[in-house]
Amino acid sequence: MEAGLQPAGVEGVGGVQGVARSRVERVRRAKAPKAPRWVHPLVIVAALVPFVWVAFAMWSDVFEGTRYLGSEPIKESEHFTGKWALRFLLGCLAVTPLIRITKIGWLITYRRTFGLIAFFYACVHLTIYFGLDIELMWSNLVEDVLDRTYITLGMTALLLMVPLALTSTKASIRWLGNRKWTAVHRLVYVSAVLGVIHFYMAVKKDVREPLVFAAILATLFAIRWWYRRPVAGNKRAGDLASGG
Repeated sequence: MEAGLQPAGVEGVGGVQGVARSRVERVRRAKAPKAPRWVHPLVIVAALVPFVWVAFAMWSDVFEGTRYLGSEPIKESEHFTGKWALRFLLGCLAVTPLIRITKIGWLITYRRTFGLIAFFYACVHLTIYFGLDIELMWSNLVEDVLDRTYITLGMTALLLMVPLALTSTKASIRWLGNRKWTAVHRLVYVSAVLGVIHFYMAVKKDVREPLVFAAILATLFAIRWWYRRPVAGNKRAGDLASGG
């Protein structure tokens, strides 16, 4: 038989099978559950509630003499916003394992959302520290970063989040290419680890809450390892979506 020729009917059968598979795939996608459109805006609004509350509490404590944030409102607001930054960062890391477990694909939307909200709270955290705690003294900032290890780690964690926030768009994926974009967004793991250590060192005495964060982060890493572990017949058991 001459090269490039096939027995009669083979191409036709293959084409029919391909069309059938394509139709099945379209039906499967159509039947896949999707989140109502109002859920995503509602999640964003809910995520900003802690910021609105701490802003109100700070204003009230300063101008109305209340004690919503205790006797040290600046320190308390720093810890408050820092913890919310960590919560959303861990939420970002939890999205892909959650998709693996629940098979709910539309949750992927919240990976970027939670990451950007985590960055927002981290920036607010830094703003309170720099603007209110050390009163815009650059010399004090440099001294703290150089001499106080937990501030060094916290600043590093925030700086690592900057390229993640800047490349969070689909245009960035096209510009960098999937391989480079994935490599950049693996920095989220380092940022999360440094953030938890920063929190642990910052509280000094009662470390129960930082240990809870550490346990959650360790669990997320363990779930990722489980799905990526080598198994018989496969080099990898699963290929988790990178960057969160």
